[in-house]
Amino acid sequence: MKKTIHMAAAILAVSVITSGCVFAPGQNLLPKSSSQGGGDEPGVEVVVRPITGDVIAEQNSGERVAQLQDTLEELSGFKPEAYRIGAGDVLSITVWDHPELTAPAGTVINNIDANGRVIRDDGTFFYPYAGTVQAAGKTVDEVRSLLTSRMTKFIASPQIDVAVTRYGSQKVYLVGAFQKASALPVTTVPLSLPDALGQAGIDLLNADLSSLTLRRDDITYDLDLDAINRAGFTAANVMLKDGDQLQLPYADRKKVYVMGEVARPMAVRFKLASISLADALLEANGLNQNTSKGSSIYVLRDRAGAEANWRVVDVYSLDSSSPESLVLADKFALQAGDMVYVGSAGITRWNRVISQLFPSASLLNTATDIKNN
Repeated sequence: MKKTIHMAAAILAVSVITSGCVFAPGQNLLPKSSSQGGGDEPGVEVVVRPITGDVIAEQNSGERVAQLQDTLEELSGFKPEAYRIGAGDVLSITVWDHPELTAPAGTVINNIDANGRVIRDDGTFFYPYAGTVQAAGKTVDEVRSLLTSRMTKFIASPQIDVAVTRYGSQKVYLVGAFQKASALPVTTVPLSLPDALGQAGIDLLNADLSSLTLRRDDITYDLDLDAINRAGFTAANVMLKDGDQLQLPYADRKKVYVMGEVARPMAVRFKLASISLADALLEANGLNQNTSKGSSIYVLRDRAGAEANWRVVDVYSLDSSSPESLVLADKFALQAGDMVYVGSAGITRWNRVISQLFPSASLLNTATDIKNN
């Protein structure tokens, strides 16, 4: 709510500063390159800048891509060690030439839990002649060696095979816009980031592909899937470990708002890191040819100020009547929460004034052929 008030204040403030006319509906916002105070709204500063090649170059400085590359390199530094058995795992133990130990009842039962040894909460399991065995924290080879050393007292040169048949002690958690949002087990085969995403499946219609995060050891890593693909980076070397949490937000709240003199004012949803100004206007079916003023297109962006109780609204202006405007609009990236405002032509503003004074009057229909000033 406060953000909406700040945006409304910005529209009013810039109108007052730049047009000098506040009594007619449908105000124009005329671009200025200098910062302006909010004036009527304490704690709000309005900064107006024209959309130019320099502004777009600032957006494409590559800082975000560089940060993403650093993140991938840091995460790739983790190399999984040999799997450590834990509580909840199930072990299959075979003593060759001694089927009575593998299947104590003398009958082979095709059931993992019936033939297997479940690691209890205290990290142990029981096995004939070996007694209670501490398995938690040990590798499969270490458990095999321990069993062999204990059973040598009863069996000459025992040949023992140990394998994990069910994994229940280590998990990676996937939350959000996945087709199968659940926990994936960490196994003896290392689990990479692409493998985990592939197993869970991404809800491509609703996922915010630019906002995937990995939570590990109380640190949150931003992983923009769209940027990774566009930059040609690989995440195949990012291995996941027990306790990792992947969160993929839904894109239902990722919107920009297109208002003013457009054919269809609306909130435009998008799933990537940004959407271009041109695409947002296209979603709104473009400018209203009868009422809009092409030289008055503005993008309003709210951000925190230098002081705790101070807000700054950046206002970027575009004159769509200039030849390079289409290229600039296509390159200018909007962010979630941005407001796109299209001003009205002079005849439209006066028609609205007359319509308020004389409701039965309809100057608009008779003025569509008049050239906008």
